[in-house]
Amino acid sequence: MHRTKKSDFIGRRKTKPLKPGPAALVKDLLPDLLLDTSQPAPDDLSQLFTQVDDVWLEVGFGNGEHLAHRAASQRETGFIGVEPFINGLSQALVQISDSNLTNVRLHDDDAGALLDWLPAASVSRVFLLYPDPWPKFKHWKRRFVSQRNLDRIARVLKPGGLFLFASDVEHYVGWALYQCHTHTAFSWNTSGTDDWTQTEGGAFSDWPGTRYEGKARKAGRLPTYLTFQRNS
Repeated sequence: MHRTKKSDFIGRRKTKPLKPGPAALVKDLLPDLLLDTSQPAPDDLSQLFTQVDDVWLEVGFGNGEHLAHRAASQRETGFIGVEPFINGLSQALVQISDSNLTNVRLHDDDAGALLDWLPAASVSRVFLLYPDPWPKFKHWKRRFVSQRNLDRIARVLKPGGLFLFASDVEHYVGWALYQCHTHTAFSWNTSGTDDWTQTEGGAFSDWPGTRYEGKARKAGRLPTYLTFQRNS
């Protein structure tokens, strides 16, 4: 696939070899779903799909549990998923194929470059769920939640659109709150602790859970769910 610039992605692309089924999907299905960022993005992202009336974006979808669940339950919405890690990408393709999801498009490289490619005010929701916390102080600059990336997210979100963040790492939660609080484009949507300690009744409703969330709960770490609204 043609790349228009050097990727900013930091991390592994692949660990263990893929099983034959997922490997075949990477070869045969993935090319049909990949966005061609070497060409200009359409002004209306719905043109990337068949009969959708809205577009949502998930950055770093892991094994794709959340992405596939949302796409299956909201087939009138187009979903763009970003995941450079080929093992997770292949597992998402299994779910996309099994559920015959036609409302998903994928990007297998740097999320920042995709955000730069997308048109302004083109998506209604951006999900960042259990991102790498980069716990060492010298690596904090690698965290995806930064003023630079919030600028990018603010640009592509429609006025009133939502940036949804989830993590089980307390320091990263505080980091995200601080970064969004000091960014003029975002306001934290909250009316009490229920808004950030559970998924029912808010923007996180219809939450399927994820593998990372399950591991966190099993280890005794409580997830936090934050919803930030793009100011008009």
